[in-house]
Amino acid sequence: MSRVVVIGAGISGHTVALNLKHLLKKNHEVLVISPNEYYQWVPSNIWVGTGHMVADQVKFPLSKPYKKLGIVFKHAFARTIHPDGDNATDKGFVSIEHVESGEKEKIEYDILVNATGPKLNFDATEGLGPDKSGTLSICHYEHATHTWNELQKIIRKMKEGKKQKLVIGLGHGGATCQGAALEYTLNVANLIKKMGLSDMADIRYISNEYMAGDLGMGGAYVRNNGYVAHTKNIIESLFTEFGVKWYMKNSVYKVEPGKIYYEHIDGTEGIMEYDFSMLIPAFAGVGIKGIDKEGNEITDGSLFKPNGLMTVDSDYSSAKKPYHEWRGDDWPTRLQNPTWKNIFAVGIAFAPPHSISRPRTTASGRPLTPAPPRTGMPSAVMGHATAENIADIILNNKPLDSKFKHNASMAKFASICVVSMGYGIRGLAGTMSVYPTIPDYTKYPDFGRDINYTMGEPGLAGHWFKWLMHYAFMWKAKANFGWSLIPD
Repeated sequence: MSRVVVIGAGISGHTVALNLKHLLKKNHEVLVISPNEYYQWVPSNIWVGTGHMVADQVKFPLSKPYKKLGIVFKHAFARTIHPDGDNATDKGFVSIEHVESGEKEKIEYDILVNATGPKLNFDATEGLGPDKSGTLSICHYEHATHTWNELQKIIRKMKEGKKQKLVIGLGHGGATCQGAALEYTLNVANLIKKMGLSDMADIRYISNEYMAGDLGMGGAYVRNNGYVAHTKNIIESLFTEFGVKWYMKNSVYKVEPGKIYYEHIDGTEGIMEYDFSMLIPAFAGVGIKGIDKEGNEITDGSLFKPNGLMTVDSDYSSAKKPYHEWRGDDWPTRLQNPTWKNIFAVGIAFAPPHSISRPRTTASGRPLTPAPPRTGMPSAVMGHATAENIADIILNNKPLDSKFKHNASMAKFASICVVSMGYGIRGLAGTMSVYPTIPDYTKYPDFGRDINYTMGEPGLAGHWFKWLMHYAFMWKAKANFGWSLIPD
Protein backbone atom coordinates (compact mmCIF):
# COMPACT_ATOMS: atom_id res chain seq x y z
CA MET A 1 0.00 0.00 0.00
CA SER A 2 1.26 3.47 -0.93
CA ARG A 3 0.62 6.59 1.11
CA VAL A 4 0.16 9.94 -0.63
CA VAL A 5 0.32 12.94 1.69
CA VAL A 6 -1.24 16.23 0.60
CA ILE A 7 -0.30 19.40 2.47
CA GLY A 8 -3.11 21.93 2.18
CA ALA A 9 -6.83 21.61 1.53
CA GLY A 10 -7.66 24.62 -0.60
CA ILE A 11 -8.89 24.35 -4.16
CA SER A 12 -5.74 22.64 -5.47
CA GLY A 13 -5.06 20.37 -2.48
CA HIS A 14 -8.70 19.35 -2.05
CA THR A 15 -8.90 18.57 -5.78
CA VAL A 16 -5.80 16.38 -5.54
CA ALA A 17 -7.11 14.51 -2.49
CA LEU A 18 -10.61 13.83 -3.84
CA ASN A 19 -9.42 12.68 -7.25
CA LEU A 20 -6.61 10.55 -5.84
CA LYS A 21 -8.92 8.70 -3.49
CA HIS A 22 -11.47 8.27 -6.27
CA LEU A 23 -8.79 6.67 -8.47
CA LEU A 24 -6.84 4.71 -5.84
CA LYS A 25 -9.93 3.57 -3.87
CA LYS A 26 -9.24 1.53 -0.71
CA ASN A 27 -6.00 -0.02 -1.90
CA HIS A 28 -3.88 3.01 -1.04
CA GLU A 29 -3.94 5.76 1.59
CA VAL A 30 -4.52 9.46 0.96
CA LEU A 31 -3.73 11.70 3.94
CA VAL A 32 -4.39 15.45 4.07
CA ILE A 33 -2.69 17.92 6.43
CA SER A 34 -4.24 21.36 6.89
CA PRO A 35 -4.35 23.93 9.71
CA ASN A 36 -7.81 24.98 8.52
CA GLU A 37 -10.53 22.43 9.27
CA TYR A 38 -12.86 24.09 6.75
CA TYR A 39 -12.84 24.08 2.97
CA GLN A 40 -13.71 27.43 1.43
CA TRP A 41 -14.81 28.24 -2.10
CA VAL A 42 -12.65 31.35 -2.35
CA PRO A 43 -14.21 32.89 -5.51
CA SER A 44 -17.48 33.47 -3.62
CA ASN A 45 -15.77 35.45 -0.86
CA ILE A 46 -16.54 38.38 -3.19
CA TRP A 47 -20.22 37.98 -2.32
CA VAL A 48 -19.51 37.53 1.40
CA GLY A 49 -17.72 40.88 1.25
CA THR A 50 -20.85 42.56 -0.15
CA GLY A 51 -23.36 40.86 2.15
CA HIS A 52 -24.97 38.71 -0.54
CA MET A 53 -23.71 35.54 1.15
CA VAL A 54 -22.57 34.59 4.63
CA ALA A 55 -19.47 32.59 5.47
CA ASP A 56 -21.38 29.33 6.00
CA GLN A 57 -22.44 29.44 2.35
CA VAL A 58 -18.84 29.32 1.14
CA LYS A 59 -17.33 26.87 3.63
CA PHE A 60 -17.92 23.46 5.19
CA PRO A 61 -16.00 21.05 7.48
CA LEU A 62 -13.40 19.00 5.60
CA SER A 63 -14.10 16.04 7.86
CA LYS A 64 -17.43 15.33 6.12
CA PRO A 65 -16.25 14.51 2.57
CA TYR A 66 -13.02 12.97 3.86
CA LYS A 67 -14.89 10.59 6.15
CA LYS A 68 -17.23 9.73 3.28
CA LEU A 69 -14.35 8.85 0.92
CA GLY A 70 -11.95 7.37 3.47
CA ILE A 71 -9.35 10.15 3.35
CA VAL A 72 -7.29 10.56 6.53
CA PHE A 73 -7.31 14.15 7.81
CA LYS A 74 -4.82 15.77 10.17
CA HIS A 75 -5.88 19.18 11.53
CA ALA A 76 -2.33 20.40 11.87
CA PHE A 77 0.42 22.71 10.65
CA ALA A 78 3.08 21.17 8.42
CA ARG A 79 6.33 22.55 9.84
CA THR A 80 9.16 20.76 8.03
CA ILE A 81 9.67 18.38 5.10
CA HIS A 82 12.42 15.77 5.40
CA PRO A 83 12.78 14.43 1.84
CA ASP A 84 15.56 11.95 2.74
CA GLY A 85 14.25 11.01 6.17
CA ASP A 86 16.57 11.25 9.17
CA ASN A 87 19.00 9.04 11.05
CA ALA A 88 16.11 6.87 12.22
CA THR A 89 14.59 6.25 8.80
CA ASP A 90 15.38 6.67 5.12
CA LYS A 91 11.77 7.36 4.26
CA GLY A 92 10.64 10.92 3.57
CA PHE A 93 8.36 12.45 6.15
CA VAL A 94 6.58 15.64 7.16
CA SER A 95 6.84 16.96 10.71
CA ILE A 96 3.47 18.35 11.81
CA GLU A 97 2.07 20.20 14.82
CA HIS A 98 -1.57 19.59 15.73
CA VAL A 99 -3.62 22.79 15.99
CA GLU A 100 -5.57 21.96 19.16
CA SER A 101 -3.03 20.09 21.25
CA GLY A 102 0.29 21.37 19.93
CA GLU A 103 1.38 17.72 19.74
CA LYS A 104 4.07 16.97 17.17
CA GLU A 105 3.93 14.01 14.84
CA LYS A 106 6.00 12.50 12.05
CA ILE A 107 3.99 11.62 8.91
CA GLU A 108 5.85 9.38 6.47
CA TYR A 109 4.97 9.43 2.79
CA ASP A 110 5.64 7.60 -0.43
CA ILE A 111 4.56 10.60 -2.49
CA LEU A 112 4.08 14.14 -1.22
CA VAL A 113 1.99 16.92 -2.78
CA ASN A 114 2.56 20.48 -1.58
CA ALA A 115 -0.70 22.42 -2.05
CA THR A 116 -0.42 24.88 0.82
CA GLY A 117 -1.56 27.93 -1.10
CA PRO A 118 -0.10 31.30 -0.09
CA LYS A 119 0.75 33.13 3.05
CA LEU A 120 -1.06 36.47 2.95
CA ASN A 121 2.05 38.61 3.21
CA PHE A 122 0.62 41.82 4.65
CA ASP A 123 4.05 42.59 6.14
CA ALA A 124 5.49 43.11 2.64
CA THR A 125 3.75 46.50 2.65
CA GLU A 126 4.30 48.76 5.64
CA GLY A 127 1.08 49.19 7.60
CA LEU A 128 -1.09 47.03 5.32
CA GLY A 129 -3.87 44.91 6.77
CA PRO A 130 -6.85 44.92 9.16
CA ASP A 131 -4.61 44.71 12.23
CA LYS A 132 -2.56 47.77 11.30
CA SER A 133 -4.03 50.50 9.10
CA GLY A 134 -7.50 49.00 8.91
CA THR A 135 -7.30 48.17 5.21
CA LEU A 136 -9.41 45.11 4.51
CA SER A 137 -9.19 41.79 2.66
CA ILE A 138 -11.47 39.27 0.96
CA CYS A 139 -8.85 36.52 0.70
CA HIS A 140 -10.47 34.45 3.47
CA TYR A 141 -14.10 34.04 4.54
CA GLU A 142 -13.38 35.60 7.94
CA HIS A 143 -11.71 38.58 6.25
CA ALA A 144 -14.63 38.92 3.85
CA THR A 145 -17.14 38.86 6.72
CA HIS A 146 -15.23 41.64 8.50
CA THR A 147 -15.03 43.59 5.24
CA TRP A 148 -18.81 43.47 4.82
CA ASN A 149 -19.27 44.69 8.39
CA GLU A 150 -17.02 47.66 7.65
CA LEU A 151 -18.71 48.35 4.31
CA GLN A 152 -22.09 48.56 6.05
CA LYS A 153 -20.73 51.36 8.23
CA ILE A 154 -19.70 53.27 5.09
CA ILE A 155 -23.13 52.72 3.54
CA ARG A 156 -24.82 54.09 6.65
CA LYS A 157 -22.68 57.23 6.44
CA MET A 158 -23.57 57.70 2.78
CA LYS A 159 -27.26 57.38 3.66
CA GLU A 160 -26.69 60.14 6.22
CA GLY A 161 -25.44 62.37 3.40
CA LYS A 162 -21.70 62.00 4.06
CA LYS A 163 -19.65 61.38 0.91
CA GLN A 164 -17.21 58.46 1.31
CA LYS A 165 -13.95 57.55 -0.39
CA LEU A 166 -13.59 53.85 -1.25
CA VAL A 167 -10.26 52.54 -2.55
CA ILE A 168 -10.01 48.93 -3.76
CA GLY A 169 -7.14 47.19 -5.50
CA LEU A 170 -3.64 45.82 -4.97
CA GLY A 171 -1.62 46.58 -1.86
CA HIS A 172 1.82 45.75 -3.24
CA GLY A 173 3.68 46.18 -6.52
CA GLY A 174 4.22 42.43 -6.81
CA ALA A 175 0.76 41.30 -5.72
CA THR A 176 -1.51 39.07 -7.78
CA CYS A 177 -5.29 38.36 -7.80
CA GLN A 178 -6.15 41.44 -9.84
CA GLY A 179 -9.29 39.59 -10.94
CA ALA A 180 -10.56 39.37 -7.36
CA ALA A 181 -9.83 43.04 -6.70
CA LEU A 182 -11.54 44.03 -9.94
CA GLU A 183 -14.57 41.85 -9.22
CA TYR A 184 -14.95 43.20 -5.70
CA THR A 185 -14.70 46.77 -7.01
CA LEU A 186 -17.51 46.21 -9.50
CA ASN A 187 -19.69 44.39 -6.96
CA VAL A 188 -19.32 47.22 -4.45
CA ALA A 189 -20.03 49.80 -7.15
CA ASN A 190 -23.10 47.87 -8.31
CA LEU A 191 -24.40 47.53 -4.73
CA ILE A 192 -24.01 51.26 -4.12
CA LYS A 193 -25.64 52.07 -7.47
CA LYS A 194 -28.66 49.88 -6.65
CA MET A 195 -29.04 51.72 -3.35
CA GLY A 196 -29.11 55.03 -5.20
CA LEU A 197 -25.97 56.21 -3.40
CA SER A 198 -23.55 56.59 -6.32
CA ASP A 199 -23.39 60.38 -5.85
CA MET A 200 -22.17 59.83 -2.29
CA ALA A 201 -19.35 57.43 -3.24
CA ASP A 202 -15.92 58.20 -4.68
CA ILE A 203 -14.83 54.71 -5.80
CA ARG A 204 -11.25 54.20 -6.95
CA TYR A 205 -9.35 51.17 -8.24
CA ILE A 206 -5.58 51.25 -7.66
CA SER A 207 -3.37 48.60 -9.20
CA ASN A 208 0.13 47.51 -10.12
CA GLU A 209 -1.15 46.54 -13.58
CA TYR A 210 0.40 48.41 -16.51
CA MET A 211 -3.09 48.89 -17.91
CA ALA A 212 -6.64 48.00 -16.97
CA GLY A 213 -7.36 44.42 -17.98
CA ASP A 214 -3.78 43.20 -17.58
CA LEU A 215 -5.01 40.88 -14.79
CA GLY A 216 -1.49 39.65 -14.12
CA MET A 217 -1.40 37.73 -17.39
CA GLY A 218 -0.32 40.44 -19.79
CA GLY A 219 -3.89 41.23 -20.77
CA ALA A 220 -5.57 39.44 -23.66
CA TYR A 221 -7.08 40.01 -27.04
CA VAL A 222 -10.49 38.35 -27.01
CA ARG A 223 -13.13 37.62 -29.61
CA ASN A 224 -16.24 39.63 -28.82
CA ASN A 225 -19.38 39.67 -31.02
CA GLY A 226 -17.35 38.97 -34.16
CA TYR A 227 -14.68 41.56 -33.35
CA VAL A 228 -11.34 41.30 -31.58
CA ALA A 229 -11.07 43.55 -28.54
CA HIS A 230 -8.47 43.97 -25.82
CA THR A 231 -9.39 43.37 -22.19
CA LYS A 232 -8.21 46.94 -21.48
CA ASN A 233 -11.11 48.35 -23.49
CA ILE A 234 -13.64 46.01 -21.91
CA ILE A 235 -12.57 46.71 -18.31
CA GLU A 236 -12.33 50.47 -18.83
CA SER A 237 -15.85 50.52 -20.27
CA LEU A 238 -17.15 48.65 -17.20
CA PHE A 239 -15.35 51.05 -14.85
CA THR A 240 -16.91 53.96 -16.72
CA GLU A 241 -20.38 52.41 -16.59
CA PHE A 242 -20.18 51.95 -12.81
CA GLY A 243 -18.49 55.27 -12.07
CA VAL A 244 -15.17 53.82 -10.93
CA LYS A 245 -11.97 55.85 -11.39
CA TRP A 246 -8.93 53.71 -12.18
CA TYR A 247 -5.29 54.35 -11.27
CA MET A 248 -2.86 51.96 -12.95
CA LYS A 249 0.96 51.53 -12.86
CA ASN A 250 1.13 52.19 -9.12
CA SER A 251 3.19 50.43 -6.47
CA VAL A 252 1.65 50.79 -2.99
CA TYR A 253 4.49 50.85 -0.46
CA LYS A 254 2.94 52.13 2.78
CA VAL A 255 -0.48 52.43 4.37
CA GLU A 256 -1.62 54.47 7.37
CA PRO A 257 -5.17 54.77 8.72
CA GLY A 258 -6.98 56.76 6.05
CA LYS A 259 -3.95 57.12 3.74
CA ILE A 260 -2.39 54.97 1.00
CA TYR A 261 1.12 55.87 -0.15
CA TYR A 262 2.09 54.84 -3.67
CA GLU A 263 4.64 55.50 -6.38
CA HIS A 264 3.66 55.75 -10.04
CA ILE A 265 5.82 54.14 -12.71
CA ASP A 266 7.28 57.56 -13.63
CA GLY A 267 8.52 58.12 -10.07
CA THR A 268 5.73 60.46 -9.03
CA GLU A 269 4.61 59.72 -5.48
CA GLY A 270 1.12 60.26 -4.20
CA ILE A 271 -1.19 59.79 -1.24
CA MET A 272 -4.71 58.46 -1.75
CA GLU A 273 -7.06 59.08 1.17
CA TYR A 274 -9.78 56.57 2.03
CA ASP A 275 -12.69 55.91 4.35
CA PHE A 276 -12.91 52.28 3.25
CA SER A 277 -10.19 50.27 1.55
CA MET A 278 -9.77 46.65 0.47
CA LEU A 279 -6.25 45.94 -0.79
CA ILE A 280 -5.02 42.47 -1.84
CA PRO A 281 -1.66 41.75 -0.15
CA ALA A 282 1.38 40.15 -1.72
CA PHE A 283 1.61 36.36 -1.47
CA ALA A 284 4.51 34.25 -0.19
CA GLY A 285 5.23 30.68 0.78
CA VAL A 286 3.71 29.59 4.09
CA GLY A 287 7.08 29.02 5.74
CA ILE A 288 7.54 25.24 5.64
CA LYS A 289 11.25 24.36 5.77
CA GLY A 290 13.15 21.58 4.06
CA ILE A 291 15.46 19.61 6.37
CA ASP A 292 18.21 17.22 5.27
CA LYS A 293 19.19 13.91 6.86
CA GLU A 294 21.61 15.60 9.25
CA GLY A 295 18.97 18.00 10.50
CA ASN A 296 20.20 21.06 8.57
CA GLU A 297 17.89 23.36 6.63
CA ILE A 298 18.02 22.86 2.87
CA THR A 299 18.83 26.34 1.56
CA ASP A 300 20.28 25.71 -1.92
CA GLY A 301 16.95 26.14 -3.72
CA SER A 302 16.62 22.47 -4.55
CA LEU A 303 13.41 22.16 -2.52
CA PHE A 304 12.21 25.73 -1.93
CA LYS A 305 13.03 29.05 -3.55
CA PRO A 306 13.88 32.01 -1.24
CA ASN A 307 10.23 33.16 -1.37
CA GLY A 308 9.13 29.85 0.19
CA LEU A 309 7.55 28.45 -2.97
CA MET A 310 8.52 24.96 -4.08
CA THR A 311 10.98 24.20 -6.87
CA VAL A 312 9.46 22.20 -9.73
CA ASP A 313 10.36 21.37 -13.34
CA SER A 314 10.33 24.99 -14.54
CA ASP A 315 13.11 26.53 -16.60
CA TYR A 316 14.14 29.02 -13.94
CA SER A 317 17.03 30.29 -16.04
CA SER A 318 14.46 31.80 -18.43
CA ALA A 319 13.82 34.64 -15.95
CA LYS A 320 17.19 36.09 -16.98
CA LYS A 321 16.15 36.30 -20.62
CA PRO A 322 14.46 39.37 -22.17
CA TYR A 323 10.67 39.36 -21.94
CA HIS A 324 10.23 38.74 -25.69
CA GLU A 325 12.20 35.50 -25.35
CA TRP A 326 9.92 34.01 -22.69
CA ARG A 327 8.10 30.89 -23.86
CA GLY A 328 5.34 28.62 -22.70
CA ASP A 329 7.98 25.88 -22.43
CA ASP A 330 9.50 27.79 -19.50
CA TRP A 331 6.57 26.61 -17.36
CA PRO A 332 6.42 23.25 -15.57
CA THR A 333 4.58 20.37 -17.23
CA ARG A 334 4.88 17.83 -14.41
CA LEU A 335 4.85 20.06 -11.29
CA GLN A 336 7.47 17.67 -9.94
CA ASN A 337 10.55 18.51 -7.91
CA PRO A 338 13.67 17.76 -10.01
CA THR A 339 15.72 16.47 -7.05
CA TRP A 340 13.11 14.51 -5.09
CA LYS A 341 10.80 13.12 -7.75
CA ASN A 342 8.26 11.86 -5.23
CA ILE A 343 7.43 15.47 -4.32
CA PHE A 344 4.98 17.61 -6.31
CA ALA A 345 3.64 21.15 -5.89
CA VAL A 346 0.36 22.51 -7.27
CA GLY A 347 -1.52 25.81 -7.28
CA ILE A 348 0.20 28.77 -5.69
CA ALA A 349 2.62 26.45 -3.84
CA PHE A 350 4.92 26.00 -6.84
CA ALA A 351 7.52 28.60 -7.79
CA PRO A 352 6.81 29.94 -11.29
CA PRO A 353 9.73 30.59 -13.64
CA HIS A 354 8.79 34.25 -14.04
CA SER A 355 5.78 36.52 -14.26
CA ILE A 356 3.31 36.44 -17.16
CA SER A 357 2.99 40.21 -17.45
CA ARG A 358 6.04 42.17 -18.57
CA PRO A 359 8.25 42.88 -15.52
CA ARG A 360 8.51 46.56 -14.65
CA THR A 361 9.61 48.78 -11.79
CA THR A 362 8.94 52.35 -10.75
CA ALA A 363 11.59 55.00 -11.30
CA SER A 364 12.97 54.34 -7.81
CA GLY A 365 13.04 50.56 -8.30
CA ARG A 366 9.85 49.48 -6.54
CA PRO A 367 8.18 46.46 -8.17
CA LEU A 368 5.41 46.88 -10.71
CA THR A 369 5.13 43.27 -11.77
CA PRO A 370 1.98 41.36 -10.91
CA ALA A 371 2.77 37.82 -9.79
CA PRO A 372 1.24 35.19 -12.10
CA PRO A 373 -2.33 34.28 -11.08
CA ARG A 374 -2.71 30.57 -10.20
CA THR A 375 -5.95 30.53 -8.21
CA GLY A 376 -9.39 29.16 -9.09
CA MET A 377 -9.58 27.13 -12.28
CA PRO A 378 -5.79 26.84 -12.90
CA SER A 379 -5.35 25.45 -9.37
CA ALA A 380 -8.09 22.87 -9.89
CA VAL A 381 -6.86 21.81 -13.34
CA MET A 382 -3.29 21.41 -12.09
CA GLY A 383 -4.54 19.48 -9.06
CA HIS A 384 -6.66 17.12 -11.16
CA ALA A 385 -3.88 16.43 -13.67
CA THR A 386 -1.35 15.80 -10.89
CA ALA A 387 -3.74 13.41 -9.11
CA GLU A 388 -4.22 11.42 -12.32
CA ASN A 389 -0.47 11.27 -12.96
CA ILE A 390 0.27 10.07 -9.42
CA ALA A 391 -2.53 7.49 -9.57
CA ASP A 392 -1.13 6.19 -12.87
CA ILE A 393 2.32 5.83 -11.30
CA ILE A 394 0.99 3.95 -8.27
CA LEU A 395 -1.59 1.73 -9.96
CA ASN A 396 0.71 0.71 -12.79
CA ASN A 397 3.88 0.55 -10.68
CA LYS A 398 5.66 3.04 -12.93
CA PRO A 399 8.92 4.80 -12.05
CA LEU A 400 8.55 8.41 -10.94
CA ASP A 401 10.51 9.67 -13.94
CA SER A 402 8.34 7.87 -16.50
CA LYS A 403 6.30 9.73 -19.11
CA PHE A 404 3.21 11.33 -17.56
CA LYS A 405 -0.21 10.94 -19.13
CA HIS A 406 -1.39 14.45 -18.33
CA ASN A 407 0.33 17.78 -18.97
CA ALA A 408 -0.21 20.17 -16.06
CA SER A 409 1.36 23.21 -17.74
CA MET A 410 -0.51 26.51 -17.67
CA ALA A 411 0.89 26.98 -21.17
CA LYS A 412 -1.17 24.02 -22.36
CA PHE A 413 -4.63 24.55 -20.88
CA ALA A 414 -7.28 27.24 -20.99
CA SER A 415 -8.51 29.36 -18.10
CA ILE A 416 -12.02 30.70 -17.67
CA CYS A 417 -12.67 33.81 -15.59
CA VAL A 418 -16.11 35.14 -14.66
CA VAL A 419 -16.25 38.61 -13.11
CA SER A 420 -19.60 39.17 -11.43
CA MET A 421 -21.24 42.55 -11.06
CA GLY A 422 -24.13 41.76 -8.77
CA TYR A 423 -25.99 38.82 -7.29
CA GLY A 424 -29.26 36.98 -7.74
CA ILE A 425 -31.54 36.52 -10.75
CA ARG A 426 -30.70 39.92 -12.20
CA GLY A 427 -27.15 40.95 -12.71
CA LEU A 428 -24.21 41.25 -15.05
CA ALA A 429 -20.94 39.38 -15.38
CA GLY A 430 -17.97 39.51 -17.70
CA THR A 431 -17.03 36.04 -18.92
CA MET A 432 -13.62 35.43 -20.45
CA SER A 433 -11.77 32.34 -21.60
CA VAL A 434 -8.13 32.41 -22.65
CA TYR A 435 -6.25 29.64 -24.42
CA PRO A 436 -3.55 29.02 -23.52
CA THR A 437 -3.31 30.64 -20.10
CA ILE A 438 0.34 31.55 -20.74
CA PRO A 439 0.60 33.52 -24.01
CA ASP A 440 2.73 31.93 -26.74
CA TYR A 441 3.69 34.43 -29.44
CA THR A 442 5.77 31.81 -31.25
CA LYS A 443 2.72 29.64 -31.91
CA TYR A 444 0.17 32.50 -32.03
CA PRO A 445 2.13 35.50 -33.35
CA ASP A 446 -0.87 37.80 -33.85
CA PHE A 447 -2.44 37.72 -30.39
CA GLY A 448 -0.32 35.37 -28.26
CA ARG A 449 -3.30 33.07 -27.84
CA ASP A 450 -5.66 31.12 -30.07
CA ILE A 451 -8.30 33.74 -30.88
CA ASN A 452 -10.79 30.97 -31.74
CA TYR A 453 -10.82 29.90 -28.09
CA THR A 454 -10.02 33.23 -26.45
CA MET A 455 -13.22 35.18 -26.05
CA GLY A 456 -14.92 37.57 -23.69
CA GLU A 457 -18.33 39.12 -23.28
CA PRO A 458 -20.28 40.84 -20.51
CA GLY A 459 -23.92 39.88 -20.04
CA LEU A 460 -26.66 38.21 -18.03
CA ALA A 461 -25.71 34.68 -19.16
CA GLY A 462 -22.27 35.03 -17.58
CA HIS A 463 -23.91 36.21 -14.36
CA TRP A 464 -26.10 33.09 -14.21
CA PHE A 465 -23.05 30.96 -15.02
CA LYS A 466 -21.13 32.48 -12.10
CA TRP A 467 -24.08 31.84 -9.79
CA LEU A 468 -24.41 28.24 -11.00
CA MET A 469 -20.65 27.69 -10.60
CA HIS A 470 -20.86 28.44 -6.89
CA TYR A 471 -23.40 25.71 -6.24
CA ALA A 472 -21.89 23.21 -8.68
CA PHE A 473 -18.39 23.50 -7.25
CA MET A 474 -19.57 23.46 -3.64
CA TRP A 475 -21.49 20.24 -4.49
CA LYS A 476 -18.35 18.81 -6.08
CA ALA A 477 -16.11 19.83 -3.17
CA LYS A 478 -18.45 18.11 -0.71
CA ALA A 479 -18.04 14.88 -2.73
CA ASN A 480 -21.79 14.63 -3.15
CA PHE A 481 -23.42 12.22 -5.61
CA GLY A 482 -21.91 12.57 -9.09
CA TRP A 483 -19.17 14.95 -7.93
CA SER A 484 -16.51 13.40 -10.17
CA LEU A 485 -18.60 14.17 -13.28
CA ILE A 486 -18.44 17.93 -12.67
CA PRO A 487 -15.47 19.35 -14.61
CA ASP A 488 -12.79 21.52 -13.06
